[in-house]
Amino acid sequence: MTDYHDPLSKAAKDFLAEAEEIFDQLSGDILLLGDSVGKEECAPETVNSIFRSAHSLKGLAGMFGYGEIAELSHNLESLLDYLRLGKIELSEHTLAVLFDAVEVLGSLVRSASSEAGGQADLAPVLDRITTCISGARVEAATLSPADLGISEKTLHALTEYEEHRLKENIARGKSLCLIHASYSLDTFDRELGELLDLLKDSGEVISTLPSAEGGLENSIGFDILFGATKKPEELFALLDLKGASYIRLGGSAVGSDVQCEGNTSLPKQEDSADTAVSEGEASPLTARSISHSMRVDISKLDDLMNIVGELILFHGTVSSISEKMRIQGFSGLAVELGKTAKGMERKLNELQKRVMEVRMVPVGQLFEKMSRIVRKISREQDKLIDLKLSGSDTELDKMIVEDIADPLMHIIRNSIDHGIETPAERRKYGKDERGTIKLSSYQKGNHVVIEIEDDGRGIDPGKIVKKALALGLIESDEGLSQKDILDILFLPGFSTAAAVSDISGRGVGMDVVKNNIASVSGTVEITSTPGEGSRVIITLPITLAIIKALLVETSGRSYGIPITSVRETLSLEDVEISTVERKEVMQPRDATLPLLRLENYFNCLKCDELSANSYVVVVGENERRVGIMVNDLLGQQDIVIKSLGDTFKGVRGVAGAADLGDQRTILILDVSGIVSETTKGGA
Repeated sequence: MTDYHDPLSKAAKDFLAEAEEIFDQLSGDILLLGDSVGKEECAPETVNSIFRSAHSLKGLAGMFGYGEIAELSHNLESLLDYLRLGKIELSEHTLAVLFDAVEVLGSLVRSASSEAGGQADLAPVLDRITTCISGARVEAATLSPADLGISEKTLHALTEYEEHRLKENIARGKSLCLIHASYSLDTFDRELGELLDLLKDSGEVISTLPSAEGGLENSIGFDILFGATKKPEELFALLDLKGASYIRLGGSAVGSDVQCEGNTSLPKQEDSADTAVSEGEASPLTARSISHSMRVDISKLDDLMNIVGELILFHGTVSSISEKMRIQGFSGLAVELGKTAKGMERKLNELQKRVMEVRMVPVGQLFEKMSRIVRKISREQDKLIDLKLSGSDTELDKMIVEDIADPLMHIIRNSIDHGIETPAERRKYGKDERGTIKLSSYQKGNHVVIEIEDDGRGIDPGKIVKKALALGLIESDEGLSQKDILDILFLPGFSTAAAVSDISGRGVGMDVVKNNIASVSGTVEITSTPGEGSRVIITLPITLAIIKALLVETSGRSYGIPITSVRETLSLEDVEISTVERKEVMQPRDATLPLLRLENYFNCLKCDELSANSYVVVVGENERRVGIMVNDLLGQQDIVIKSLGDTFKGVRGVAGAADLGDQRTILILDVSGIVSETTKGGA
């Protein structure tokens, strides 16, 4: 018997995958609903979507035995039902209850994915939902078919919700229409869907009912009760394009029983032979799915990517053998093998590209989660904050998106907690009482840049220096640039309770944020203007699955440097090395660049002397660059970075390891960590 509550069971994984999708949809819709607070009418489609999500989650949780999730979803569904029936108004209080309920739901779903599990106290949120429902108002008088101009049979076929929407449309002065359309049985689902989508742009579809009026054997009719916001003439033109057979305006003498001219979906008698299924022809009924997508476990994609990586290594071996054969005189076979290797390379590149496309997801998924955090924390802090998103369609590797979710959440939380001022403070400083956080992303070469910018109080460099001196993190502030001062925020041990109140809380956990981002070969930096706001810039590789690396050798050891971090390579004979404060530097193009010897950095016992035939590999971003001195360049190669495991997790300067085609294993350098440490004098 399957244990549904075993986090490792397939049933539990299926539940969590489905529940997460529903929860994300639910959360996103509630954010949209928040924009309707204070307006004359909340968006019925949005409320309905939230209601359906809660209903689906309730059924799913009940089926898999997650009682707490099912119970909370059921109560949330009841609240939403009262809201969509107009018995409860959409107020800030109602929205707060919805947000709290969704927040607890998210905690329950996350707990279900953990082996440790955990119990949640549902009583507070259930009490708030019950209190909200207890204030529901009773519906007013019933509708009269005679007043509306529609049949009593049609009116009685409406659900309670549809009847409520009908009343709302009447109360708001919309033109009521009863639209009739008839479609072939083969295509009615698609054509009816197109008609409904068209109508939604012109008003509200109140109800869609099968028509009892006669039609041909191979057709089906529908009566659509519709509240129009457009003028009847404009609506007629739209309906004519979709073949609606006739329109009756309920309760109105003008334009009632108007027959649409032109294209009509009612099949003509003479065309019946064309639309009917001919004798002997296959039945249009099919069991095939209409969807062309499926859910795939990311671990399976990881395994697939590893296999592609191994194939790339074997390709490198084949190419190497071809070259050796050519040198040894087997030119004919070498040429044939070389051609085969080239063809193999093209197909491998195509395969790699396709697998990468499957792993890529838009960062908009992550941005939606940040929207919920902004809404929740700003409400708790009594702050007015607008979140502006851009670049949501920028794509990143799924695993990188997952790994930066917590660092991004921490940065945004700090922006709200300690960056954005209260409305009273902002008015005092002549600012708009509503603060703004801008979350944007864009692609830059083989990297994706995510920026978090706020218009809050900014960071006072003087307070950072004062705190760092008190903590003994720096000996003096002499010669420190503003960038050097802001980099102090990333030092371990800088963040304390006092720092929270003194420095806008920007130091809280920023060392952890930096380490988490560095673990996916990313970089983070801060810029700030006191009184105007701050900006955090995160630069990430598009993927870590398969990357191209520059292979280097020094002191008999080989290393890999991600090619996206390499700015240029220079021959040592073209470089003039000098010493500044007992550290080696070079000055290419009038810029001072610190130099690093890997054997010294890793404390290797064997150190080969560098010669004029040695090289300097310049790595880093923008002004933060370092020259790594190596004995030789071994060329470029596609590699698959593999983790060294928890045992070597704390080894500085190493991002992972990779196997080469000649059965060697090399270390991949953590360029971000090396650059940060070297530019601070740590190496």
